[in-house]
Amino acid sequence: MLDFGSQYTQLIARKIRELGVYSEIFPYNLAISRLKKDEPTAIVLSGGPQSVYDEGAPLPSPQLFELGLPILGICYGLQLMSYLMGGKVDPSQKREYGFATLEIQQRKGLLTGLRNHGQVWMSHGDKVQEIPSGFEVTGITDNCETAVIEDHQRKFFGVQFHPEVIHTKQGLMVLSNFLFTQAGITADWGMGSFIDRKVAEVRKAVGRGKVICGLSGGVDSLVASLIIHKAIEDQLICIFVDNGLLRKGQYQGLMDTFRTHFSLNVVGVDASDLFLEKLLQVRSPERKRKIIGREFIRIFEQEAAKVGGADFLAQGTIYPDVIESNPVKGPSSTIKSHHNVGGLPKGLKFKLIEPLRELFKDEVRALGLELGVDKDFIYQHPFPGPGLAVRIVGEVTRERLRIIRDADDIILQEIKKAGIYDSLWQAFAVLLPVRSVGVMGDKRTYQRVVVVRLVQSVDGMTANWFEAEAALLSRISSRIVNEVQGVNRVVYDITSKPPGTIEWE
Repeated sequence: MLDFGSQYTQLIARKIRELGVYSEIFPYNLAISRLKKDEPTAIVLSGGPQSVYDEGAPLPSPQLFELGLPILGICYGLQLMSYLMGGKVDPSQKREYGFATLEIQQRKGLLTGLRNHGQVWMSHGDKVQEIPSGFEVTGITDNCETAVIEDHQRKFFGVQFHPEVIHTKQGLMVLSNFLFTQAGITADWGMGSFIDRKVAEVRKAVGRGKVICGLSGGVDSLVASLIIHKAIEDQLICIFVDNGLLRKGQYQGLMDTFRTHFSLNVVGVDASDLFLEKLLQVRSPERKRKIIGREFIRIFEQEAAKVGGADFLAQGTIYPDVIESNPVKGPSSTIKSHHNVGGLPKGLKFKLIEPLRELFKDEVRALGLELGVDKDFIYQHPFPGPGLAVRIVGEVTRERLRIIRDADDIILQEIKKAGIYDSLWQAFAVLLPVRSVGVMGDKRTYQRVVVVRLVQSVDGMTANWFEAEAALLSRISSRIVNEVQGVNRVVYDITSKPPGTIEWE
């Protein structure tokens, strides 16, 4: 895959891997000589935010289309292929963003087996006005007369919509038709082969050295530690830091689980006072993340010295962390820093080991099951590395942490009681830096506002707000207002991703 800057580039790769085909992502300007060395069986051109006519627009070598390989262009990739092969791309009179209906003109090639008038997801301002010689239009939408174009002789294909997102209902079938019917690829990649490859990579990289692994209490860091433990066993020392930003009862409960159930060598560190002191009067979410990342590293360095030194630091970094922090494989836009990516200090003394860096959340969960982790732990909701610090908008204080912990605990209790925990990607509370007027006990109050956030997602790259029953929201609101001192108003967040993010900071 060649990355032209789409936020969905890695999602395309994940969907391809989900179909059993190994895929790698490279920058759009990858040298043709380098590309040939890997002997790919097919190429995918990602979407991107620019126009092919923009100054400095990302353009690959035209030789790409002389390699004799099947090529699929998605969104910008379609426009790019058309432009470089003699077609015409112009700004559309009407931008097409969101849902559209695909009308199939010819049900062959990419569209074999698809139902007509299916839902697709569009996100573009330009469109192909004239297709290159040798191509034919096989699909259109109301606003795009070239939604799908195909050249079966040269095996070049393009779609203006995004087949990789869940909003395109038959998107996987489009990708499957390209990979298997047109490119003739065999589905032979899975989690088993991934484990073997990563274990070998870790052994080779670490040798006889020691590795410090920071456990956050979430799935990602645990699965990363289990892969590393499988590779080097006692050379791995896990550190679980109580930074004062965890959920109610989370620290002690997880310490017991790590030591007894997973047989990991875990060192516990109580650093809650230190973190809260460093976060005092800090309101910027980016500064919060960087401070938390920096303090974690300092603690890891101190603990490494205690065990006789360790050259490596392992983290549970996954693809969405990298994409949203500072993408390095293409010109994608930065959304926010993650504490274990953009929050790491310069001059880091450790060499990083990140065995999950190429995986999406659902792949990490599948990997965890393969490694023997209990299903209940694997399917727990994601919890951010910076913890409750990014669920308190504004300054982090002990009082605000008390409020958010109590509200968060009530939300989790109620969604589990309602039997919908497993239907949700995440469920949590957000504390706003505002107060509102209320009436409690016939008296005027001026207290905090808590946001309830319930979302559904497959991979964390896109998400829909959950249409919760009014009775459930009423119970949550009533309990928070009555049981959490300092709160007199509860609101429900009905923003999807995009345009919002799942977390507020």
